[in-house]
Amino acid sequence: MRSEIIFTILLLICCAGCKAQDKDPYAGAEPVRIHRFDKALLRLIESGNDVAVQGELLCDYPEMLEVLGKGVLNMQTPQTQGFFDRLTAYYSEPSLRELYRDAVVRYDSVGSIERQLGRAFAYLSTSLPAMPVPQVYMHVSGLSQNVLTSDELLSVSIDKYMGADYPLYQRFFHAYQREKMRIERIAPDYLTGWLMTEYPFDGNEAVLLDRMIYEGKVKYLVAQALPGVAPHTLMGYTEEEYAWCERNEAGLWKAVVERKHLYTPDLLTTEKYIADAPASFLSDEAPGNIGVWIGLRIVGKYAKETSATPEALMRETNAQEILAQSKYKPF
Repeated sequence: MRSEIIFTILLLICCAGCKAQDKDPYAGAEPVRIHRFDKALLRLIESGNDVAVQGELLCDYPEMLEVLGKGVLNMQTPQTQGFFDRLTAYYSEPSLRELYRDAVVRYDSVGSIERQLGRAFAYLSTSLPAMPVPQVYMHVSGLSQNVLTSDELLSVSIDKYMGADYPLYQRFFHAYQREKMRIERIAPDYLTGWLMTEYPFDGNEAVLLDRMIYEGKVKYLVAQALPGVAPHTLMGYTEEEYAWCERNEAGLWKAVVERKHLYTPDLLTTEKYIADAPASFLSDEAPGNIGVWIGLRIVGKYAKETSATPEALMRETNAQEILAQSKYKPF
């Protein structure tokens, strides 16, 4: 009898495990290794620009040095004369040096992010088989270039994710900006940067609908790849801001349509809908990126109405067609 009870318990555990796998087929994906260029570069800075450490960096991180040089220092290659002198001088500014050290300590271990990326890229590799999986890195930019990419490389600047209450942020960033400077935003920003690199915007930047649908498609895929990330976190909102958007969705859409902002090619107006700054031109309570949020709602409705696969979604570049087939009418 005892052995039968034990067998029954084990069977239930196995069944529960099978059901969990059925719910998320990507849950057991291998973590994506994050190459710690940030730690390696800090060793060079702390060494006083030691030539031997320079050689190690050139050997271990040649592409990352080149991408960082172009993206942050405006220098073409590590072979450029004075490259390492300029590199170490840039990171030796006292406030930046302190931020750099704090960031490396804060992100000494990144296992949870590697697991998130493992699940996310497993989903994207299946859903978008033509999209390569990059080599993933971390760097520190001095609150400058947040995401760096090349053909096979993807890196985020960890000094931008020290938490909304980090003292240095209080001096330089608004509250709506600091809301996005949290650890929970790292994995979404990795994916956003890579998707935008692999599927660049090819619409009219001045037309709001084009921008909304493109940004919405990227956000939708990130949400699918990272189902554990809360919707408000994905948008960089507080829970209250996200709830406000949901309550006022009909009014927001009506305002866009009635003001004829959806199709009129006006870059300045379009940028207001996409910008991080609060959309006070619509309402005193409207958060930033409101056009992105509406775009995500339209794309989500489109995917539901058409059962479009991620691959089909990214192939469809006609924003008007996506809007029409979504049957989006939140009135």
